[in-house]
Amino acid sequence: MSTVPKRFEILLVSEHVEDRGGASVEDSAVRSAVVEATGRHGASGYPIYEGHGIVADIDPETRTVEALLVDGRELDYGLTALVRTAARG
Repeated sequence: MSTVPKRFEILLVSEHVEDRGGASVEDSAVRSAVVEATGRHGASGYPIYEGHGIVADIDPETRTVEALLVDGRELDYGLTALVRTAARG
């Protein structure tokens, strides 16, 4: 039986940046948030994670964002969501 992670960090990054000045994609995120499992599942069937204005259905196995709301709205065109393991804190 697999264990569903309790938290992830979601990074919102611009898809179309020509020069990041040596910064990694993760370091040039326009917004980031640590989201925590709610214990509920979304319409996608995957666990819902919430935090800091972000609500996301995340496939914990592949770390794919299946659904996402930022401050109650869909993600703007030109932005993409990346998922990484949240630092313990």
